[in-house]
Amino acid sequence: MTVLLRPADDADMASIGALHHRSRADAYAGLIPAETFEVWSADGLSQWWVERWTWEKDTHRMTVAEDGGTLIGFSYVGPSETEGAVELYGLHVAPERVGTGAGRQLMIEALRQMADFAQPLAVLWVLEENPVARRFYERGGWTPDGATRTEPVNGHPLPQLRYAYPLSN
Repeated sequence: MTVLLRPADDADMASIGALHHRSRADAYAGLIPAETFEVWSADGLSQWWVERWTWEKDTHRMTVAEDGGTLIGFSYVGPSETEGAVELYGLHVAPERVGTGAGRQLMIEALRQMADFAQPLAVLWVLEENPVARRFYERGGWTPDGATRTEPVNGHPLPQLRYAYPLSN
């Protein structure tokens, strides 16, 4: 598999929304009722990304991963509310591509981009009950820093853990 990483553009948002929907539905199966994904449909997430990207593309970075011209993943980074940090807001890979290395390539690129924000720390939030994602980030050198929050996912409050990654020594 040859994965091409490139900056996202406006034309990618519909595909990103569809992939985001499939990734969430797969990753969160068993954590929230399946019918809630009808509310946050692929079309709904596509529209959400179009709107978000319109307002944040000057301050955030989105990278897409493609294989043979097909979108297989994306990452999204930008300024964080956490003092002295930049945030990895999302890293999603098509469910059938999980474990192929595409996510790892996206994480490496996201860390490179986050270093450009000139903050000493990178942070991300992950669902406490998502062991696959937690293992993925831990293998990449991220560690839980003790911060927690409960945020809704498709309207269901779920506990999250904050992970940190030092960007400077």
